Formats: sequence, structure tokens, C-alpha cells
Amino acid sequence: MKRVITVTVINQSGVLNRVTGLLMKRQFNIESISVGHLEQPGMSKMTFIVNVEEERKIEQLVKQLQKQIDVIKVTDITDKAIVMRELALVKVISPPHTRSEINSVVEPFRATVIDTSKNVVTYQIAGNPDKIEAFIDLVRPYGIKELSRTGATAFVRETQKLQSPQLSILK
Repeated sequence: MKRVITVTVINQSGVLNRVTGLLMKRQFNIESISVGHLEQPGMSKMTFIVNVEEERKIEQLVKQLQKQIDVIKVTDITDKAIVMRELALVKVISPPHTRSEINSVVEPFRATVIDTSKNVVTYQIAGNPDKIEAFIDLVRPYGIKELSRTGATAFVRETQKLQSPQLSILK
């Protein structure tokens, strides 16, 4: 089961290494990680997506992360109503005779063309990680020359509604 964990930390050298080291020591596979500054100076937020088999392991991880000296707050936001986004840059092999076909395929995703050359078009796409995966699956038959993803970032929505397990964003 995928879990979304946010960690607010004091922005100091070595904090990322200590936090990811703890995850590694506990044998969690980090599927996605993003780190960025917060609105408060000297503070950063890390967003992790990890795969967990046992619920108690995630509770144990949260408690151990909270004990870290530079960690201010740890939250498992998986079961809450959240806003989650990721950015991907995708270079698609696109000779001139297939360009309009590819553009019509990617148009519903609201991907933006950010670079064009003779036989390659680079798209920028932002959205939920599932949307990014769907986009990649659609353009893969044309040929992906290069792909770069940022990792997901997320936070809790201001208004919480009861969320049905079947409607979970991270199945």
C-alpha cells in the first residue's frame, strides 16, 4: 500500500541524508521524494511516497522520524483529502508527419510544448502522479527519448470530506 508522508524540517545540511537514511535502515522503498522551502524562512518540507505492507510499520516510522533533531512535524496524509502534484518533462520522438497526431493525443492532458527540434518535441506536464503515468503510457508508442520527473509534492486540503477507500488517489 502506498503512503504519502510529509516531514517539516529545519533546513540544515545533512537533514535529507538523516531522514532518508532512517527510511533506508527500516527498509522502506522511496517511490517519490520532493523537497522544497516553506513560507517560513529556514524551513523545508519533504514529501515521500513509500510502499508499506504493514500498517504498524508506518506508525513506527512516523514516531522514529519525529525523534530526529531537525524534524519539526511528521504527518501521514494518505487517508486525508489532499492536493498532490508532480511535474514531468518528456522528450517525445516526433517527426513532422506525426506531430499533429501526437499533439491531439496529448491535448486532453494539457501538456505544454516547451521545446521543439526537427524530430523531437519536449512536453511539460503537471498533475497527479496517475495523470503523469497515463500521459507517459500514451506517448510511449511514439518513442520517448528522455524523461525527467520531479517527485510528488502534496498537502492537506483545507476542507476535509469523508473519503471512500474505493476513491483513494493512491490505489
